[in-house]
Amino acid sequence: MTPSEPVRSGYQRFIVLALITIVLALSTGDRATLSVAGPGIARDLGITPVNMGWLFSAFSWSYFLSQVPSGWLVDRTGAKAAILVSLAGWSATVFLVSGVGWIAFPVVALFILRLILGILEGPVAPASARIIAAWFPSDERGIAGAIFNSAQYLALAVFTPLMGALYHYFGWESIFSVMGGLGLVLAVVWSLTYFAPSQHPRVSRSELDYIKSRGALTDVGAKPAADAPPPLATRQAIKQILTNRMLVGIFLAQYCIASLSTFFISWFPSYLVEARHFSMLQAGFVASLPAIFGCIGGVTTGFFSDWLLRRTDSLSLARKIPITLGLGLSASIILCNYTEVNFIVVAIMCAAFFGKGFGALGWTVVADTAPKEAIGLTGGLFNAAGSVGGIITPVAIGYIIQGTGSFHGALLYVGLHVICAVVSYWLLVGPIERFTLLPSEAVSMGAGEITTLVEARTE
Repeated sequence: MTPSEPVRSGYQRFIVLALITIVLALSTGDRATLSVAGPGIARDLGITPVNMGWLFSAFSWSYFLSQVPSGWLVDRTGAKAAILVSLAGWSATVFLVSGVGWIAFPVVALFILRLILGILEGPVAPASARIIAAWFPSDERGIAGAIFNSAQYLALAVFTPLMGALYHYFGWESIFSVMGGLGLVLAVVWSLTYFAPSQHPRVSRSELDYIKSRGALTDVGAKPAADAPPPLATRQAIKQILTNRMLVGIFLAQYCIASLSTFFISWFPSYLVEARHFSMLQAGFVASLPAIFGCIGGVTTGFFSDWLLRRTDSLSLARKIPITLGLGLSASIILCNYTEVNFIVVAIMCAAFFGKGFGALGWTVVADTAPKEAIGLTGGLFNAAGSVGGIITPVAIGYIIQGTGSFHGALLYVGLHVICAVVSYWLLVGPIERFTLLPSEAVSMGAGEITTLVEARTE
């Protein structure tokens, strides 16, 4: 390090990271409430496997449709306001689910509430990608993104046993009332503690200088300068993003990876109860074990990826190698079809979800590659791609189970999808680098003029 370089300093960025990790953990726990309550709801309301698949899928339909508007909203209003409204709204929605058994047409009401939940959770991921890009320098972003992404496993490790115990002792309705109440408390905490880097009352000048000098986009979330150019039209930005091969490959991989994540937060407890004959109380605790290993894998990969970046000075290798190793291990979930020993099944699931966590660098890659002026929008499109997997997977598995009478085809389905994600990163994505949007006037420019413009915008 040369004398002119700022010294590594401060810790506010890690407090921010902890805060968004908790928000994501709660959002994941809330979308998983139906999977834990599912057997009781299906029994009490007479729901078939295919219809339950559609109920699981309802969240992802609206979540998918909300992603582009959510990304636009985050880029226009800022991360703080977007997450505050989102968190308070979805927590109230979860709380309302506890009362569906008391009204006429409860299945219709449940379906509608799941649709609303998907809409209201939409801003969380794109806002968090924007926060990571703003608060963390490039050589810490792998760790930050991995810790943030591990929240989905932390949520299942913590909340699944809690929800299983609530189900066992107080009934499925209690799951929704408790989880909704926790979210409303967190909304108050968020409103009092989160600020953008340039507006944070407790961040030090030395920490700001350090993270900015090493690639953090600290001005994201601040008021634009008076002479700043007007933002690119959303339609033009989407067109450029969706015609970029690197970003399309990243989005395709996220669709494939989401099939495994969706299985775990939708059908996995039912798999344990129906195919492996656990009680729901047992299933709640058993389901937490793969989640714990996924969390370990998710945190480990951040350190490994950033170490590779320092060692190789190649962002592509630093992100692609962990993704390949981790998702390759995730495909081992297929092996559960070839054993009847529950202990071995749980061990395979733990290994598969360690691999899923280790390979889950998608949000880090988004923070690395998204255009500076459209991080929220890019994050929304990335999450929308994952939501397609969330839409298709639970319904496909419902038909597989009803058509075959077993979960064997379901495990094969999700295992092959994660293999396709690895193929996408190596054959489609190419070099991982920051994508630069061209302004609207570049459409009529020649190639040489566009090159000059890009160089000027990236200086």
